[in-house]
Amino acid sequence: MSLKKIYLVRHGQTDLNLQGIVQGSGIDSSLNETGRWQANKFFQAYQDIPFDKIYTSALQRSVQSVQGFIDLGIPHEQHAGLNEISWGTREGTRITPEEDAYYFDMLQRWQNGETSVPIEGGESPQNVADRQKPVIDLILSRPEEKTILVCMHGRAMRVLLAQLLRYPLHQMDRFVHHNLCLYELNYTGSMFWVSRFADVSHLT
Repeated sequence: MSLKKIYLVRHGQTDLNLQGIVQGSGIDSSLNETGRWQANKFFQAYQDIPFDKIYTSALQRSVQSVQGFIDLGIPHEQHAGLNEISWGTREGTRITPEEDAYYFDMLQRWQNGETSVPIEGGESPQNVADRQKPVIDLILSRPEEKTILVCMHGRAMRVLLAQLLRYPLHQMDRFVHHNLCLYELNYTGSMFWVSRFADVSHLT
């Protein structure tokens, strides 16, 4: 039995996504034309779901991705705790393995269990998990909100899913993501389970 259902989506495409440039909590980019198309396709597919509440990060790309639902009058809250990880000095730079060995070495260190080590000038996965925890507690403290929509960001989404599904943080990369993909989560009162995993069928 599901006491709460969470539709968790990543924001739609931005120009920086398209260009392979790192976006973190310090870059407040907006959706591009493709991202707006993705947001509309998701809205068309799920507009009849009776959402009780919408939660987004404080960054505009997450709000824009679910604006159609907000425009229906569904209550909406922004929480900076759901913001993308801060990539520090890497934000706004184009990342390739050849150009930034440090970045890829840091991802490997996190996968090896060093999830409390922050990227230069930014956050660690543990920092992100710690700031997400009050938002998770808030959502779970509201049993009247039975069906909710949450829109956030790729790395932050991986951290959140690891927390909700009780995976160690160093396994967060098993949760793949794409622009405007959907994870559908069910909460029993004691645990979460996934009924849709990185679903993009609404975009076809």
